[in-house]
Amino acid sequence: MKRFLFTAVAAMAIGSSASAADLAARPYTKAPPPIVAAYNWTGFYIGAQGGYGWSQSVDIAGLTADTDALKGGFVGGTIGYNWQGAGSLAVFGIEVDAAWSDINFNESAFGLTFEDRIRAFGSVTGRIGYAVDAALFYVKGGYAWADNRVSLSALGVTLLSESQFHSGWTIGGGLEYGFAPNWSGKVEYMYASYANENYVAAVIPGGVGIGADVHTIKAGINYRFGWGTPVVAKY
Repeated sequence: MKRFLFTAVAAMAIGSSASAADLAARPYTKAPPPIVAAYNWTGFYIGAQGGYGWSQSVDIAGLTADTDALKGGFVGGTIGYNWQGAGSLAVFGIEVDAAWSDINFNESAFGLTFEDRIRAFGSVTGRIGYAVDAALFYVKGGYAWADNRVSLSALGVTLLSESQFHSGWTIGGGLEYGFAPNWSGKVEYMYASYANENYVAAVIPGGVGIGADVHTIKAGINYRFGWGTPVVAKY
């Protein structure tokens, strides 16, 4: 009986050791990291923007003067379209914007007040960007326009007022960031050069040519249709 019990206990001990060895030999498999989707900037968007503008130089009658006299705020809107290929970091797009403006200069002397005011401006530009997930660094450039008015008044009575449409070009860039599904915010700097147009030709023979170079800094918010769709799964 003692021999039988000894043999049974020994067999159980050997079996337990073998089982433990089998458990230790099992390979450990690490769980894969979660999949993170990259943003896709493709699609149409609309937005609102506002900022501050000032002149670098004003051209009056062929004479260019460096000045910061023209300055003021503006507010407006944006519409555009971006395209980003699957797996690509490059983003291409076209954007149209327009703004109501209070960028102006006025001066009074001898009871007369002269005012030069950019009442509205906008652009049609192409964009090229580099996307880092929800951040888009971009440059843009193209056609620019401005609705400008000059006026002369005395004692609150307008003696002369004339508006002209100026064409030109613009270039600049900025950063746009997607902070929520379908929503992104941006900051942007632009330089615009508006060609000369003739004013007050009815009063001064040949008129007076006026043009300007204008800087703007703006902030905006965009709503993107379909924004946030994954380009490719990233681990």
